Amino acid sequence: MLLQRLSLCSRIPLDPRRHVCRLLTRPLTQAVQTRAHGSSFAHRGELRQAKRIVVKLGSAVVTRGDECGLALGRLASIVEQVAMLQNQGREMMIVTSGAVAFGKQRLRHEILLSQSVRQALHSGHNQLKDMSLPVLEARACAAAGQSGLMALYEAMFTQYSTCTAQVLVTNLDFYDDQKRQNLNSTLQELLRMNIVPIINTNDAVVPPPEPNSDLQGVNVISIKDNDSLAARLAVEMKADLLIALSDVEGLYNSPPGTDDAKLIDIFYPGDQQSITYGTKSRVGIGGMEAKVKAALWALQGGTSVVIANGTNPKVTGHVITDIVEGKKVGTFFSEIKPAGPSVEQQTEMARNAGRTLASLHPDQRSEIICHLADLLTERKEDILAANKTDMDLAVSAAMIKRLSLSPAKLNSLAIGLRQIAVSAQDSVGRVLRRTRVAHHLELEQITVPIGVLLVIFEARPDCLPQVSALSIASGNALLLKGGKEASNTNRVLHQLTQEALSLHGVTQAVQLVSTREEVEDLCRLDKMIDLIIPRGSSQLVRDIQRAAKGIPVLGHSEGICHVYVDADASVDKVIKIVRDSKCDYPAACNAMETLLIHRDILRTPLFDQIIDMLRTERVKIHAGPRFASYLTFSPSEAKSLRTEYGDLECCMEVVDSMQEAVDHIHKYGSSHTDVIITECEETAEQFLQQLDSACVFWNASSRFADGYRFGLGAEVGISTARIHARGPVGLEGLLTTKWVLRGDGHTAADFSEHGNMKYLHENLPVRIYDKHTN
Repeated sequence: MLLQRLSLCSRIPLDPRRHVCRLLTRPLTQAVQTRAHGSSFAHRGELRQAKRIVVKLGSAVVTRGDECGLALGRLASIVEQVAMLQNQGREMMIVTSGAVAFGKQRLRHEILLSQSVRQALHSGHNQLKDMSLPVLEARACAAAGQSGLMALYEAMFTQYSTCTAQVLVTNLDFYDDQKRQNLNSTLQELLRMNIVPIINTNDAVVPPPEPNSDLQGVNVISIKDNDSLAARLAVEMKADLLIALSDVEGLYNSPPGTDDAKLIDIFYPGDQQSITYGTKSRVGIGGMEAKVKAALWALQGGTSVVIANGTNPKVTGHVITDIVEGKKVGTFFSEIKPAGPSVEQQTEMARNAGRTLASLHPDQRSEIICHLADLLTERKEDILAANKTDMDLAVSAAMIKRLSLSPAKLNSLAIGLRQIAVSAQDSVGRVLRRTRVAHHLELEQITVPIGVLLVIFEARPDCLPQVSALSIASGNALLLKGGKEASNTNRVLHQLTQEALSLHGVTQAVQLVSTREEVEDLCRLDKMIDLIIPRGSSQLVRDIQRAAKGIPVLGHSEGICHVYVDADASVDKVIKIVRDSKCDYPAACNAMETLLIHRDILRTPLFDQIIDMLRTERVKIHAGPRFASYLTFSPSEAKSLRTEYGDLECCMEVVDSMQEAVDHIHKYGSSHTDVIITECEETAEQFLQQLDSACVFWNASSRFADGYRFGLGAEVGISTARIHARGPVGLEGLLTTKWVLRGDGHTAADFSEHGNMKYLHENLPVRIYDKHTN
């Protein structure tokens, strides 16, 4: 309904009583701090600081596909974003196209109406199918469409209590000093009064652009289209950011649509010779070459620039706000080229080196891992010195505990890596199934690497060598994104990893992402990354699962682990297992969060011992609804039975049977790790069979859900997914399979419905496929 009303705004005069504008001067203190103008932002993350922003809307963004009329839905979402940023305290300006298209729609309507009336008067009910439209002159269309376009903007911004003002300019307004000063003064005053200026070239009177008069230095730029107008205006008004929206994702290294075209994330002034421009958009008089020239001119004048797609319905509703938030959208123009490669380049290098890594002999991969294990102990002084630097900067005791490395811990890591090196001998290329389909036709299913892994981990530097070793053993390329709290330790450990990889010329197979890339941006590299493995808090995992677009995520978002104490449980085992499950490391994902007690245990010595033990360990108890109903003075009632406390706290609830315990876990658990304590084998077996969690234990602590304790050497994480790997994921979970068929001139026709070849499907002995000896 809103769009229907807006489409009529050019014909319906606005009611001044309903047009509420906030003509208030801006307060001196704003959420967005003003910065000194003069140099552009060096990194995307700094765009959050942009105070004054120019949004340029290209003709392809504003107009419909038929070039007659405006794309109202698209325009409404853009207006909403601009109004939101304006209300945050930023100073927004819009440079818009669309007057010609809007006028063309109106003039065509009027001409058709006029022709139909004339024909009706002269020929009665004569058919109107032969009516033809004359060619419409662009200046006339602009004159007819300018007022309607502005009325549309005004009506849209009114919905957000935001006032607008129309400003029409020509090239002469920038060459005449007095006019330029007047324009600057007018725009400054509008911004001061919290009004959004909407600027367009006065196409009704503008002369044709002069050829080759485009860019002539910092102080001169010919206003030949809205790209150059936006650039000139941004520099003139000392804007922090210019967002140029078009109908392409950004700048490509070759014309979009060609096989080798790749979107350029960051464009530097010295790179313009390395790109090839395509054709212009379906409407407008500019093109990507004009946009790049205008962007470089604005960049030279101290304004940051982003060129992005404003027509994609999947992103139009948030493209402007995403850019201002520093997300990787479109092409960002920067004058400062980083010393190292971009994350896309790192991924490409890792993939290429990973393919070489996967082709190495198993002994060679094992040798790399063993050498890394040796380096952990040989270079422990360097590692511990970097680790001390990180710990000195830590802000809490908990952070120091997570960061801390010691000689004993490094020795333990080295032992785990040597176990992985042994496992690497028969990982890649292992035949899982081997069948003789027909004479001289054998089919094998063999294990192969997944491809490129992205492992995101928080402040645990010991994760880096473990995950690197598993990746090397499985022949996978690896991207590592560690927490900034452990940046110094991670850097040293990564250097040692690459030194070990250099033994067999695959140094680049493991990459440490140390740029300012946001995790969300990394999760968008769906064409380059094959699997994401988050290691950290449940919030980190949930954020990555939401952000990942088209990339599988291996992990668990919650660790709501249960321990069920059956009526036939042993007193000693209960106390021992419950204490270890909750108190050994309360923040771990495999720590107990809910203790389920069989009803018959209430008011028994065992129950009293459980309570006394938890009190001694200073565990805070939250009573479930049924448990609270049995007590006169109960502990604080649990707000939710689906809570991961991650501390010395747990929920306690009462159940009537093992089956009720299973039902409770299915309803409130997270399919991570769940335990039964009982001496009844039949009850235990039913529990183990019925419960579908990734790890199910009988008379053992939930803390056993760990790759090292499972004998995997190390783990990349614990997965609660239903496909691929479940539970602690070690080397096996980083492999997939492929089918290999060896024939002797066989064709599909040999196996047609009426073919004569006989299927044998004879299962052959499984063997290890080694291309080096086969």
